Amino acid sequence: MNILVLNCGSSSLKFQIIETDLDLIENDADRRLASGLLERVVGNALITLQVEGQAKIRETAPLRDHKAAIDYVLRWIVSPNSNINHIKSLADIHAVGHRVVHGGENFTKSVLIDENVIEQIEDNIELAPLHNPANLKGINGARELLGTGVPQVAVFDTAFHSTMPETSYLYALPYQMYRRHRVRRYGFHGTSHRYVAYRYRQLLGIEREKTNIITLHLGNGCSACAIKNGDSLDTSMGLTPMEGLVMGTRSGDVDPSILEFIHLKEGIGMRDIDTMLNKQSGLLGISGLTNDMRELLAEEQEKNDRRARLAIDIFCMRAKKYIGSYLAEMGGADSIVFTGGIGENSAAIRERICKGLEWMGLTIDKEKNGALFGGKEGEISTSDSRLKAFVIPTNEEMLIARDTVRTIKNVPRRW
Repeated sequence: MNILVLNCGSSSLKFQIIETDLDLIENDADRRLASGLLERVVGNALITLQVEGQAKIRETAPLRDHKAAIDYVLRWIVSPNSNINHIKSLADIHAVGHRVVHGGENFTKSVLIDENVIEQIEDNIELAPLHNPANLKGINGARELLGTGVPQVAVFDTAFHSTMPETSYLYALPYQMYRRHRVRRYGFHGTSHRYVAYRYRQLLGIEREKTNIITLHLGNGCSACAIKNGDSLDTSMGLTPMEGLVMGTRSGDVDPSILEFIHLKEGIGMRDIDTMLNKQSGLLGISGLTNDMRELLAEEQEKNDRRARLAIDIFCMRAKKYIGSYLAEMGGADSIVFTGGIGENSAAIRERICKGLEWMGLTIDKEKNGALFGGKEGEISTSDSRLKAFVIPTNEEMLIARDTVRTIKNVPRRW
Protein backbone atom coordinates (compact mmCIF):
# COMPACT_ATOMS: atom_id res chain seq x y z
CA MET A 1 0.00 0.00 0.00
CA ASN A 2 1.09 3.55 -0.72
CA ILE A 3 0.27 5.74 2.26
CA LEU A 4 0.20 9.54 2.06
CA VAL A 5 1.18 10.92 5.47
CA LEU A 6 0.07 14.50 6.18
CA ASN A 7 1.20 16.78 9.01
CA CYS A 8 -0.57 20.15 8.82
CA GLY A 9 0.62 23.09 10.88
CA SER A 10 -1.01 26.50 11.16
CA SER A 11 0.73 27.73 7.99
CA SER A 12 2.62 24.66 6.81
CA LEU A 13 2.16 21.21 5.33
CA LYS A 14 4.64 18.35 5.64
CA PHE A 15 4.04 15.14 3.74
CA GLN A 16 5.58 11.80 2.90
CA ILE A 17 4.53 8.91 0.69
CA ILE A 18 5.48 5.60 2.28
CA GLU A 19 5.17 2.17 0.72
CA THR A 20 4.16 -0.30 3.41
CA ASP A 21 1.88 -3.20 4.26
CA LEU A 22 1.70 -5.86 6.96
CA ASP A 23 4.45 -8.00 5.39
CA LEU A 24 6.77 -5.02 4.89
CA ILE A 25 6.14 -3.91 8.48
CA GLU A 26 6.94 -7.38 9.77
CA ASN A 27 10.27 -7.38 7.89
CA ASP A 28 11.01 -3.69 8.54
CA ALA A 29 11.16 -3.25 4.76
CA ASP A 30 8.73 -0.36 4.20
CA ARG A 31 10.25 2.66 2.49
CA ARG A 32 9.74 6.33 1.78
CA LEU A 33 8.99 7.16 -1.86
CA ALA A 34 8.72 10.95 -1.68
CA SER A 35 8.48 13.82 0.79
CA GLY A 36 8.01 17.55 0.96
CA LEU A 37 7.42 20.71 2.97
CA LEU A 38 5.18 23.63 2.08
CA GLU A 39 5.71 26.75 4.20
CA ARG A 40 3.74 30.02 4.32
CA VAL A 41 0.69 28.20 2.99
CA VAL A 42 -1.62 31.22 3.19
CA GLY A 43 0.24 33.34 0.67
CA ASN A 44 3.19 32.83 -1.64
CA ALA A 45 4.25 29.42 -0.35
CA LEU A 46 7.84 28.18 -0.17
CA ILE A 47 7.82 24.61 -1.46
CA THR A 48 10.42 21.85 -1.14
CA LEU A 49 9.73 18.52 -2.87
CA GLN A 50 11.84 15.39 -3.19
CA VAL A 51 11.50 11.99 -4.79
CA GLU A 52 13.61 9.54 -2.84
CA GLY A 53 17.08 9.24 -4.36
CA GLN A 54 16.72 12.43 -6.38
CA ALA A 55 17.69 16.05 -5.84
CA LYS A 56 15.32 18.36 -3.96
CA ILE A 57 13.09 20.70 -5.94
CA ARG A 58 12.49 24.19 -4.56
CA GLU A 59 9.81 26.48 -5.93
CA THR A 60 7.11 28.95 -4.93
CA ALA A 61 3.38 29.11 -5.63
CA PRO A 62 0.43 31.16 -4.38
CA LEU A 63 -1.67 28.95 -2.08
CA ARG A 64 -4.76 30.28 -0.31
CA ASP A 65 -5.30 27.49 2.24
CA HIS A 66 -4.44 23.92 3.26
CA LYS A 67 -6.81 22.38 0.73
CA ALA A 68 -4.99 24.23 -2.05
CA ALA A 69 -1.67 23.02 -0.61
CA ILE A 70 -2.84 19.39 -0.59
CA ASP A 71 -4.15 19.80 -4.14
CA TYR A 72 -0.73 21.12 -5.18
CA VAL A 73 0.96 18.10 -3.60
CA LEU A 74 -1.42 15.63 -5.24
CA ARG A 75 -0.87 17.17 -8.67
CA TRP A 76 2.89 16.95 -8.19
CA ILE A 77 2.69 13.35 -7.02
CA VAL A 78 0.94 12.15 -10.20
CA SER A 79 2.89 14.44 -12.54
CA PRO A 80 4.99 12.53 -15.13
CA ASN A 81 7.93 14.73 -14.13
CA SER A 82 7.85 13.33 -10.58
CA ASN A 83 8.18 9.72 -11.72
CA ILE A 84 7.51 8.28 -8.26
CA ASN A 85 7.80 4.50 -8.17
CA HIS A 86 4.45 2.66 -8.34
CA ILE A 87 2.41 5.89 -8.53
CA LYS A 88 0.86 6.84 -11.86
CA SER A 89 -2.48 8.25 -10.72
CA LEU A 90 -4.36 9.20 -7.56
CA ALA A 91 -5.77 5.67 -7.53
CA ASP A 92 -2.28 4.54 -6.49
CA ILE A 93 -2.63 6.42 -3.20
CA HIS A 94 -4.39 3.79 -1.11
CA ALA A 95 -4.86 5.62 2.21
CA VAL A 96 -3.99 8.80 4.11
CA GLY A 97 -2.54 9.00 7.61
CA HIS A 98 -2.92 12.27 9.50
CA ARG A 99 -0.93 13.49 12.46
CA VAL A 100 -3.40 14.91 14.99
CA VAL A 101 -1.88 16.61 18.02
CA HIS A 102 -4.59 16.31 20.66
CA GLY A 103 -6.92 13.37 21.13
CA GLY A 104 -7.85 14.31 24.70
CA GLU A 105 -9.25 11.36 26.62
CA ASN A 106 -11.34 10.33 23.62
CA PHE A 107 -8.61 8.54 21.69
CA THR A 108 -6.13 6.05 23.10
CA LYS A 109 -5.17 4.61 19.72
CA SER A 110 -5.23 5.48 16.02
CA VAL A 111 -8.69 5.42 14.41
CA LEU A 112 -10.40 5.46 11.03
CA ILE A 113 -11.72 8.93 10.37
CA ASP A 114 -15.47 9.41 10.05
CA GLU A 115 -17.87 12.22 10.94
CA ASN A 116 -17.95 11.18 14.60
CA VAL A 117 -14.14 11.24 14.85
CA ILE A 118 -14.04 14.68 13.24
CA GLU A 119 -16.58 15.98 15.77
CA GLN A 120 -14.50 14.65 18.66
CA ILE A 121 -11.31 16.23 17.27
CA GLU A 122 -13.26 19.49 17.05
CA ASP A 123 -14.31 19.07 20.68
CA ASN A 124 -10.62 18.97 21.64
CA ILE A 125 -9.78 22.26 19.88
CA GLU A 126 -9.92 24.10 23.21
CA LEU A 127 -7.10 21.84 24.44
CA ALA A 128 -4.93 22.51 21.36
CA PRO A 129 -6.16 25.72 19.71
CA LEU A 130 -2.95 26.14 17.70
CA HIS A 131 -2.79 22.57 16.40
CA ASN A 132 -6.11 20.74 16.08
CA PRO A 133 -7.71 23.32 13.74
CA ALA A 134 -4.81 22.94 11.31
CA ASN A 135 -4.98 19.14 11.57
CA LEU A 136 -8.70 19.31 10.77
CA LYS A 137 -8.02 21.48 7.72
CA GLY A 138 -5.74 18.74 6.42
CA ILE A 139 -8.32 16.03 7.11
CA ASN A 140 -11.17 17.92 5.45
CA GLY A 141 -9.04 18.98 2.49
CA ALA A 142 -7.84 15.43 1.82
CA ARG A 143 -11.35 14.02 2.11
CA GLU A 144 -12.71 16.56 -0.36
CA LEU A 145 -9.91 16.03 -2.88
CA LEU A 146 -9.58 12.24 -2.68
CA GLY A 147 -13.16 11.35 -1.82
CA THR A 148 -14.55 9.32 1.04
CA GLY A 149 -13.62 6.09 -0.74
CA VAL A 150 -9.96 6.55 0.26
CA PRO A 151 -9.62 5.50 3.91
CA GLN A 152 -8.07 8.08 6.23
CA VAL A 153 -6.64 7.49 9.68
CA ALA A 154 -5.94 9.85 12.58
CA VAL A 155 -2.79 9.16 14.60
CA PHE A 156 -2.70 11.12 17.85
CA ASP A 157 0.36 12.60 19.60
CA THR A 158 -1.37 12.07 22.93
CA ALA A 159 -2.42 8.43 22.47
CA PHE A 160 0.85 6.82 23.59
CA HIS A 161 0.60 8.59 26.94
CA SER A 162 -2.90 7.26 27.68
CA THR A 163 -1.27 4.54 29.81
CA MET A 164 -0.11 7.08 32.42
CA PRO A 165 -1.59 6.46 35.88
CA GLU A 166 -3.57 9.13 37.75
CA THR A 167 -0.54 9.87 39.89
CA SER A 168 1.26 11.00 36.74
CA TYR A 169 -1.46 12.81 34.83
CA LEU A 170 -3.42 14.62 37.55
CA TYR A 171 -2.41 18.07 38.78
CA ALA A 172 -2.81 18.92 42.47
CA LEU A 173 -5.71 21.25 41.70
CA PRO A 174 -9.25 20.98 43.05
CA TYR A 175 -10.46 17.67 41.63
CA GLN A 176 -13.51 19.29 40.05
CA MET A 177 -11.18 21.05 37.59
CA TYR A 178 -10.47 17.62 36.17
CA ARG A 179 -14.06 16.40 36.36
CA ARG A 180 -15.52 19.54 34.79
CA HIS A 181 -12.87 20.53 32.28
CA ARG A 182 -10.49 17.55 32.00
CA VAL A 183 -7.57 19.65 33.22
CA ARG A 184 -4.74 17.10 33.38
CA ARG A 185 -1.42 16.15 31.82
CA TYR A 186 -1.87 14.65 28.33
CA GLY A 187 1.66 14.68 26.95
CA PHE A 188 2.79 15.07 23.35
CA HIS A 189 5.45 13.75 20.94
CA GLY A 190 3.84 10.36 21.58
CA THR A 191 4.51 9.01 18.09
CA SER A 192 8.20 9.91 18.46
CA HIS A 193 8.63 8.36 21.92
CA ARG A 194 6.73 5.26 20.78
CA TYR A 195 8.81 4.84 17.61
CA VAL A 196 12.10 5.28 19.45
CA ALA A 197 11.09 2.71 22.07
CA TYR A 198 10.32 0.28 19.23
CA ARG A 199 13.71 0.82 17.58
CA TYR A 200 15.44 0.42 20.94
CA ARG A 201 13.81 -2.99 21.34
CA GLN A 202 14.92 -3.95 17.85
CA LEU A 203 18.52 -2.91 18.52
CA LEU A 204 18.71 -4.88 21.76
CA GLY A 205 16.45 -7.78 20.74
CA ILE A 206 14.24 -7.49 23.80
CA GLU A 207 10.51 -7.79 24.36
CA ARG A 208 8.21 -4.83 24.78
CA GLU A 209 7.48 -5.67 28.42
CA LYS A 210 11.21 -5.48 29.22
CA THR A 211 11.63 -1.96 27.85
CA ASN A 212 12.56 0.42 30.70
CA ILE A 213 14.02 3.60 29.26
CA ILE A 214 13.91 7.39 29.44
CA THR A 215 13.48 8.99 26.03
CA LEU A 216 14.47 12.61 25.36
CA HIS A 217 12.97 14.19 22.24
CA LEU A 218 15.09 17.32 21.86
CA GLY A 219 14.35 19.73 19.01
CA ASN A 220 12.66 23.10 18.80
CA GLY A 221 10.00 21.37 20.90
CA CYS A 222 11.34 19.13 23.67
CA SER A 223 9.87 16.45 25.90
CA ALA A 224 10.98 13.60 28.13
CA CYS A 225 9.15 10.33 28.63
CA ALA A 226 9.53 7.62 31.27
CA ILE A 227 8.75 4.31 29.56
CA LYS A 228 8.33 1.40 31.97
CA ASN A 229 7.52 -2.11 30.78
CA GLY A 230 6.94 -0.64 27.30
CA ASP A 231 4.27 1.85 28.41
CA SER A 232 4.39 5.59 29.00
CA LEU A 233 4.52 6.04 32.77
CA ASP A 234 5.09 9.80 32.77
CA THR A 235 5.99 12.60 30.39
CA SER A 236 7.11 16.20 30.73
CA MET A 237 4.58 18.03 28.53
CA GLY A 238 1.22 18.63 30.15
CA LEU A 239 -2.22 19.99 29.29
CA THR A 240 -0.40 21.81 26.49
CA PRO A 241 3.06 21.35 24.91
CA MET A 242 4.48 24.24 26.98
CA GLU A 243 5.18 22.37 30.23
CA GLY A 244 8.42 20.58 31.00
CA LEU A 245 11.80 20.99 29.35
CA VAL A 246 13.30 24.25 28.09
CA MET A 247 12.60 24.46 24.34
CA GLY A 248 13.49 26.67 21.40
CA THR A 249 10.92 29.37 22.15
CA ARG A 250 8.84 27.79 24.96
CA SER A 251 9.67 28.36 28.60
CA GLY A 252 8.94 24.90 29.96
CA ASP A 253 8.23 24.75 33.71
CA VAL A 254 7.57 28.08 35.44
CA ASP A 255 5.96 29.13 38.72
CA PRO A 256 2.29 29.83 37.75
CA SER A 257 2.26 32.96 39.92
CA ILE A 258 4.74 34.51 37.49
CA LEU A 259 1.84 35.07 35.09
CA GLU A 260 -0.02 37.43 37.45
CA PHE A 261 3.25 39.07 38.51
CA ILE A 262 4.13 39.88 34.88
CA HIS A 263 0.57 41.03 34.23
CA LEU A 264 0.76 43.52 37.11
CA LYS A 265 4.32 44.70 36.44
CA GLU A 266 4.16 44.92 32.64
CA GLY A 267 0.47 45.71 32.23
CA ILE A 268 -0.01 43.04 29.55
CA GLY A 269 -2.92 40.64 29.22
CA MET A 270 -3.02 36.85 29.45
CA ARG A 271 -3.00 36.39 25.68
CA ASP A 272 0.23 38.38 25.33
CA ILE A 273 1.75 36.52 28.29
CA ASP A 274 0.83 33.21 26.64
CA THR A 275 2.50 34.39 23.43
CA MET A 276 5.61 35.35 25.41
CA LEU A 277 5.80 31.93 27.10
CA ASN A 278 5.26 30.04 23.84
CA LYS A 279 7.12 32.11 21.26
CA GLN A 280 9.58 34.44 23.00
CA SER A 281 11.01 32.32 25.81
CA GLY A 282 13.19 29.20 26.02
CA LEU A 283 16.56 29.33 24.30
CA LEU A 284 15.54 32.47 22.42
CA GLY A 285 14.38 34.30 25.54
CA ILE A 286 17.44 33.51 27.65
CA SER A 287 20.05 34.12 24.95
CA GLY A 288 18.36 37.08 23.28
CA LEU A 289 19.88 35.73 20.07
CA THR A 290 18.24 32.68 18.58
CA ASN A 291 16.28 29.50 19.24
CA ASP A 292 18.70 27.46 17.11
CA MET A 293 20.98 25.32 19.26
CA ARG A 294 23.62 25.11 16.52
CA GLU A 295 23.92 28.89 16.44
CA LEU A 296 24.09 29.11 20.23
CA LEU A 297 26.89 26.53 20.39
CA ALA A 298 28.77 28.49 17.72
CA GLU A 299 28.29 31.76 19.64
CA GLU A 300 29.55 30.12 22.81
CA GLN A 301 32.62 28.64 21.12
CA GLU A 302 33.59 31.49 18.83
CA LYS A 303 32.59 34.55 20.89
CA ASN A 304 32.38 33.17 24.42
CA ASP A 305 28.91 34.69 24.63
CA ARG A 306 27.72 34.51 28.24
CA ARG A 307 23.99 34.39 27.56
CA ALA A 308 24.38 31.80 24.83
CA ARG A 309 26.25 29.62 27.33
CA LEU A 310 23.61 30.32 29.98
CA ALA A 311 20.79 29.25 27.65
CA ILE A 312 22.61 26.01 26.82
CA ASP A 313 23.39 25.28 30.47
CA ILE A 314 19.79 25.83 31.58
CA PHE A 315 18.56 23.65 28.69
CA CYS A 316 20.87 20.80 29.72
CA MET A 317 20.23 21.16 33.46
CA ARG A 318 16.45 20.94 32.99
CA ALA A 319 16.85 17.75 30.96
CA LYS A 320 19.14 16.31 33.64
CA LYS A 321 16.57 17.11 36.36
CA TYR A 322 13.90 15.18 34.47
CA ILE A 323 16.22 12.22 34.00
CA GLY A 324 16.84 12.11 37.75
CA SER A 325 13.16 12.42 38.67
CA TYR A 326 12.12 9.73 36.21
CA LEU A 327 14.81 7.34 37.42
CA ALA A 328 13.37 7.76 40.92
CA GLU A 329 9.78 7.37 39.70
CA MET A 330 10.59 4.25 37.65
CA GLY A 331 12.80 2.63 40.26
CA GLY A 332 15.68 2.78 37.81
CA ALA A 333 15.98 2.35 34.05
CA ASP A 334 18.22 0.53 31.62
CA SER A 335 18.95 3.33 29.16
CA ILE A 336 18.53 6.97 28.21
CA VAL A 337 17.67 7.49 24.54
CA PHE A 338 18.23 10.76 22.65
CA THR A 339 16.18 11.70 19.59
CA GLY A 340 14.89 14.81 17.77
CA GLY A 341 16.96 17.30 15.80
CA ILE A 342 19.19 18.29 18.74
CA GLY A 343 19.19 14.87 20.37
CA GLU A 344 20.20 13.12 17.15
CA ASN A 345 22.84 15.57 15.94
CA SER A 346 24.48 17.39 18.85
CA ALA A 347 27.16 15.32 20.56
CA ALA A 348 28.04 18.36 22.70
CA ILE A 349 24.52 18.65 24.16
CA ARG A 350 24.26 14.91 24.81
CA GLU A 351 27.59 14.98 26.64
CA ARG A 352 26.61 18.01 28.74
CA ILE A 353 23.28 16.49 29.74
CA CYS A 354 24.96 13.25 30.83
CA LYS A 355 27.90 14.92 32.57
CA GLY A 356 27.64 14.31 36.32
CA LEU A 357 25.59 11.13 35.95
CA GLU A 358 28.64 8.91 36.41
CA TRP A 359 27.52 8.15 39.97
CA MET A 360 24.41 6.58 38.41
CA GLY A 361 26.63 4.35 36.34
CA LEU A 362 26.50 6.34 33.09
CA THR A 363 29.73 7.33 31.34
CA ILE A 364 29.71 8.72 27.81
CA ASP A 365 32.21 7.34 25.28
CA LYS A 366 33.40 10.51 23.52
CA GLU A 367 34.43 8.72 20.33
CA LYS A 368 31.13 6.87 19.97
CA ASN A 369 29.18 10.00 20.86
CA GLY A 370 31.02 12.18 18.36
CA ALA A 371 30.42 9.71 15.53
CA LEU A 372 26.62 9.68 15.79
CA PHE A 373 24.79 12.37 13.82
CA GLY A 374 22.89 12.78 10.55
CA GLY A 375 20.58 9.78 10.92
CA LYS A 376 23.02 7.36 12.56
CA GLU A 377 21.93 5.29 15.54
CA GLY A 378 23.75 3.39 18.24
CA GLU A 379 25.09 3.32 21.78
CA ILE A 380 27.14 6.27 23.08
CA SER A 381 27.93 5.00 26.59
CA THR A 382 31.03 3.06 27.59
CA SER A 383 30.84 -0.74 27.64
CA ASP A 384 31.05 -0.84 31.45
CA SER A 385 28.20 1.67 32.04
CA ARG A 386 25.35 0.27 34.13
CA LEU A 387 22.98 2.93 32.78
CA LYS A 388 23.32 3.00 29.01
CA ALA A 389 22.79 5.87 26.56
CA PHE A 390 21.71 5.62 22.91
CA VAL A 391 21.01 7.86 19.94
CA ILE A 392 18.03 6.73 17.86
CA PRO A 393 16.66 8.96 15.06
CA THR A 394 12.90 9.28 15.23
CA ASN A 395 10.62 8.48 12.30
CA GLU A 396 7.13 9.63 13.16
CA GLU A 397 5.94 9.51 9.55
CA MET A 398 6.84 5.83 9.26
CA LEU A 399 4.93 5.06 12.43
CA ILE A 400 1.90 7.01 11.15
CA ALA A 401 2.00 5.06 7.88
CA ARG A 402 2.24 1.74 9.73
CA ASP A 403 -0.59 2.65 12.08
CA THR A 404 -2.68 3.61 9.05
CA VAL A 405 -2.22 0.15 7.56
CA ARG A 406 -2.92 -1.63 10.84
CA THR A 407 -6.03 0.44 11.51
CA ILE A 408 -7.47 -0.15 8.05
CA LYS A 409 -6.84 -3.88 8.30
CA ASN A 410 -8.02 -3.98 11.94
CA VAL A 411 -4.78 -5.51 13.14
CA PRO A 412 -3.84 -4.64 16.76
CA ARG A 413 -0.53 -2.81 17.07
CA ARG A 414 2.19 -4.47 19.09
CA TRP A 415 4.19 -1.30 19.66
